[in-house]
Amino acid sequence: MNRIKKNIKHLRKLKRLTQDQLANELKVTRSKIGSYEEGRSEPSIEMLMLFSDYFNLPIDVLIKKDLTYATDFSFIDITDQRILFPITIKEEEDDFIEVVPVAASAGYLLGYDDPEYIEQLDRIKLPFLPIGKHRAFPIKGDSMLPLKDGAYVVAKFVEDFNEVSNGTTYVVVTRNDGMTYKRVYNDIEKEGGFLLSPDNPNHQSYFVPVTEILEMWEFTCAINTQEYDEKELKISSIAMMLNGLGVELRELKKIV
Repeated sequence: MNRIKKNIKHLRKLKRLTQDQLANELKVTRSKIGSYEEGRSEPSIEMLMLFSDYFNLPIDVLIKKDLTYATDFSFIDITDQRILFPITIKEEEDDFIEVVPVAASAGYLLGYDDPEYIEQLDRIKLPFLPIGKHRAFPIKGDSMLPLKDGAYVVAKFVEDFNEVSNGTTYVVVTRNDGMTYKRVYNDIEKEGGFLLSPDNPNHQSYFVPVTEILEMWEFTCAINTQEYDEKELKISSIAMMLNGLGVELRELKKIV
C-alpha cells in the first residue's frame, strides 16, 4: 500500500483540510492521520473503510491508483465502476496529443487510466484540432473501410456516454475486447448499452453493455498509412501526415 500515504495526503489537501480537521471528521487522532501520511504505519481495513466512505472512493482505488494527478474531485466517476482521471495539459501544450503506437495498443487496456503509462506515449502537435482532449489510435482490421489496417484515427475524449451521437464513429475501449473503432448507436435508455456497427458489410454488428465500456473517443480525423513502408512510419512521419491534413481542412473551411 505504498500509494495510500500519498493519496490520503493529496485527498485531504483537495478538500482543503488540515490533519486536525480530517481527524475530527473521521473521529480519530491527528497523530494517526500524520502517521499514515508519513508512511510510519498503514491504515487498517477499518480505517480504509472510513477513508473510502469519507472520500466516496472504492478502497481498491485508494490503495492501487495514483490519485496525486487529480486537481479536484471531478476526476473520478464511479458510475458503472469507471475510473476517469483528469487530462490536464499545460496551457502552452494544449495542441499536443498522445499517439498510441501499434506495438503498444495491446497494453492500452491495462494502462488507459495510469498517468505513468500515458506519459510514456509519444506526443505530436496538431494545432488544427477543435477544443477538447484528443488522442491518436491505430486501426486494426478492415471492418471500417475505407480505413484499413494500420490507419490512425484522431479522436476526441467523450466525457458523458449519454452524449454519444447515433451513427457517429468512435474508438471504444471495452473491458473484455480492448480497443475497437466502430459506428456507434446509442441505446442506453432501452437496452443499457451501445450497438457497434462496422462499415464493412462482411463484418457483424454487436451490442456492448455500458458497464463494459471504459472509454469512448469521437472521430475527428484520420490518415491512411498503407502507401508508406512500415519502417518509415515513425511518430514524426505520422505527425507530418496529420498536420498536412490540418492544412487541407483549414483551406477547405475557407472555400466553404
